Amino acid sequence: MSFEPEVLVIGAGPAGLTAATYLARFRRRVLVADGGPSRACWIPISHNMPGFPRGITGDAILSRMTEQAEEYGAVLERGLIENLRVEGEGFFARLNGRTLHVRSVLLATGVIDHHPDLPGVERAIERALVRICPICDGYEAIDKSVAIIGEDDKGVREAAFLRTYSDRVTLIHIGPREALEGQNDLERLGIELICSPIDNVRLEQDRVTALSWGGAFRSFDLVYSALGTSPTAELASGLGADLGEDGRLYVDPHQQTSVRGLYAAGDVVRGLNQIAVATAEAAVAATAIHNCLRDADGQTAQTV
Repeated sequence: MSFEPEVLVIGAGPAGLTAATYLARFRRRVLVADGGPSRACWIPISHNMPGFPRGITGDAILSRMTEQAEEYGAVLERGLIENLRVEGEGFFARLNGRTLHVRSVLLATGVIDHHPDLPGVERAIERALVRICPICDGYEAIDKSVAIIGEDDKGVREAAFLRTYSDRVTLIHIGPREALEGQNDLERLGIELICSPIDNVRLEQDRVTALSWGGAFRSFDLVYSALGTSPTAELASGLGADLGEDGRLYVDPHQQTSVRGLYAAGDVVRGLNQIAVATAEAAVAATAIHNCLRDADGQTAQTV
């Protein structure tokens, strides 16, 4: 490949693609390493994406954002960054068997969802019967029968959040009983508690029937997974970047990590897992990268 990037964006989800568009429009040579499907592709249809009142699918979001980034000259390449190291004022990265030398790196690697270990769960997510983000689509749970699958107090918090929309909320706790400290909150909020592993899931038209205890089946309009996520921050941690207790990256107001020249945006950063947030962080990061490179090249105004 003759293209020699100066900025490497790792991740081709909403954050990475937004940063690529900004950087390309800043006339930076930007390469996006696409390491695999973004979690945005799990979105059957989003009704809280700004500008799309009738909703838009995750695939459509990613397709439009990819087209926009490429229109301005960003280059997307499939492949995983195998190694990332700092050397001098830049970074070296291994991608598809070759070494790239870039001046700045933006991590938009996101998180990995912990899906329930149930037969057919991926199909259920595609049909929006099993969901992973009550902030995104809790509105669609209004007055419906809702179950939350949890293994710790995150399940309690999500069940409490969904009480905003329905008074028929059930927490199915599949973890150890001692991991559930918020039982009093469930009772106070009128949330049913079931402590039992789930053996199977049945999809019947527009409802979920989950086999969960004693051979009994229960039907729900919606099931939410509250099993958490794992940040994909290994490249940053390998460079000594500061991480929070949850494994996500700390960044400054310009989205720069504790490693100079290494920026991050989106779900891998500590904060709210929302596309609107990811794109905003990416815009901040891309602008900071551009201005930092301008300053290094003596292209900024020198005021007294």
